[in-house]
Amino acid sequence: QVQLVESGGGLVQAGGSLRLTCARSGRRTFSHNAVGWFRQAPGKEREFVAAISWSGGSTIYTDSVKGRFTISRDNAKNTVYLQMNSLKPEDTAVYYCAAREGDSIYYSRTRYNYWGQGTQVTVSS
Repeated sequence: QVQLVESGGGLVQAGGSLRLTCARSGRRTFSHNAVGWFRQAPGKEREFVAAISWSGGSTIYTDSVKGRFTISRDNAKNTVYLQMNSLKPEDTAVYYCAAREGDSIYYSRTRYNYWGQGTQVTVSS
């Protein structure tokens, strides 16, 4: 079982930055899980944001965040990060961390087996 805990959300003005953290709890390491970030705005479906392979060698992003968001990981700390710069009001959502066994990364949320509880990000205009 993989237990994930997100942190780092908050209220920020447009153009500002936040760094989200996804930590795996328990004794096992994160090093054999690909990890993704998803977000869900009120009244909308949960959508893909970014993902990273277990080695950190491969990353993918949704088009709307390319050049603004960066996903990274520190397997020694059992942690995955999402650095969000140049935030826009349309980035406002609950952000979820998700993990899957193995190295492959996907855009589809159905490929991820384990989910955190989410952290709220609010960007004011």
